[in-house]
Amino acid sequence: MKNEILKSYDVDNYKILLIKGDITEEKVDAIVNAANSTLSHGGGVAGVISRKAGPNLQKESNEYVQKYGKVKTGEVAVTSAGDLNAKYVIHTVGPIWYGGNKDERDYLYLAVYNSLKKAEELELTSVSLPCISAGIFGYPFEKAVKVYKDAVIDFFKKNPKHLSEVRFVIYDNKNVDKFIENFDI
Repeated sequence: MKNEILKSYDVDNYKILLIKGDITEEKVDAIVNAANSTLSHGGGVAGVISRKAGPNLQKESNEYVQKYGKVKTGEVAVTSAGDLNAKYVIHTVGPIWYGGNKDERDYLYLAVYNSLKKAEELELTSVSLPCISAGIFGYPFEKAVKVYKDAVIDFFKKNPKHLSEVRFVIYDNKNVDKFIENFDI
């Protein structure tokens, strides 16, 4: 399946693209992985990214956790991208949904914002993100999309020097319309 641009937004000199397709097919500087705190990439989008990247991704992830400890919710870790069409994988830990009473919105915002911040620190120009926490972590999709939008727009308001293109990749048809409806700028 070829990735398809569904919608493009210009925010000042920056571009936000909504993509229908497979995040592992993205040709960008970094792919963001919706990870768990131990960077064990078994299920969800993390499993797909890990299988496509090859065994070194999990090996580097294990080494990262061994050296620095678990990745906290809202924070990031970086590894090489293995066999993917990217330089890096930025692993972020989004929140598990507990009904909205455990600061889930704040943690999701941080997961997205800190991923973009890390890409800027690495002097990258493009990054692709999956729908963090909206899959196996159970965050309500429509609510998550609004947080993604807030985080990326707030990030671009800081006038980053390097990162100029943020791509959100949606893999399933059932959520495409919901994403566009809730992301619309």
